[in-house]
Amino acid sequence: MSRPIQARIDATALAQNLRVIRKRSASRILAVIKADAYGHGVLRAAEALEEADGFGLLNIRDALRVREAGHRQPILLLEGCFDANDMALAAEHGLSCVVHSDWQLGLLDAYPKRAALEVWLKINTGMNRLGFNPQDVPAVIARLRGHAAVGNVVLMTHFANADEGSIDAPLNLFRDIAAQFRLPRSLANSAALLRYPQIHGEWVRPGLALYGASPFAETSAAALGLKPVMTLSSRVIAVRELRAGDEVGYGATFRAERSMRVGIVACGYADGYPRHAGTGTPVLVAGQRTRSLGRVSMDMLCVDLSALSGAGVGSEVVLWGEGLPVEEIALSAGTISYELMCGLTARVPVVG
Repeated sequence: MSRPIQARIDATALAQNLRVIRKRSASRILAVIKADAYGHGVLRAAEALEEADGFGLLNIRDALRVREAGHRQPILLLEGCFDANDMALAAEHGLSCVVHSDWQLGLLDAYPKRAALEVWLKINTGMNRLGFNPQDVPAVIARLRGHAAVGNVVLMTHFANADEGSIDAPLNLFRDIAAQFRLPRSLANSAALLRYPQIHGEWVRPGLALYGASPFAETSAAALGLKPVMTLSSRVIAVRELRAGDEVGYGATFRAERSMRVGIVACGYADGYPRHAGTGTPVLVAGQRTRSLGRVSMDMLCVDLSALSGAGVGSEVVLWGEGLPVEEIALSAGTISYELMCGLTARVPVVG
């Protein structure tokens, strides 16, 4: 018998979340399936999201896998091409490319054939990661419009504070630039498309929301109509009876104040569960809510069974997912739901 941990992927929830987003936006939807679709499996996600208008990825190998699986939608390389070989493959397979730097313009200039590459020109409006500075954009657009390798051009930006704070300054900066050109626009990730319907442009780029997690600290995924796609579960593999004063786990960070029943669960940080999730992190055991105890080990963690008289060896444990939003675990661990889903390790079987 295999170790009981698994991650179950609900493809119907993925498709439903896409429909929720479709109701929120009249724009074309570029479903972001980078990072192995946030840990959900890139081909599995592409199939479930077949009704999306396009896909966004980082790795050209993944983009080619999606194309070879029969998906004919636009596929955007979100960081663009990294060398001449990437450029040739993008042109051959009809991939769209972000262009964010002068050196990527150089790759276009060096491409030896005529092509009709769709270029998404990234504009830096204050995030200060990738993108051309606003004052340089007119010259870059003029260069792209006359380029033998370039077909359509889309203007894009990314907001640092769409999930919290204000986007007024970067939005106004982008609008001032875009107003000079009659080109399609893409501004909104999950947070921006859910919070700012007035800025959707011709394309939106949902990622996190597709996978059933909320981008907002103050609003649950359920309140947004989203369903969890990944459920990480395992089982209780041992039960300990503790007396008052007994300690639990490495560092003895938890000490029982009274008699307790403690369940040992086959899940640890080597599976992708956050080691820094301390005592009190919510867990579901046999469908009932309880808490973790002590430090998370490499292969195991401990849960409080004291109030769960029917729970014991073999009881199912949900670490996050159906019935237990991943955002709650992330909050307890001082991280974000993106990191938890993307951090699932290869030794966890993925089913569904």
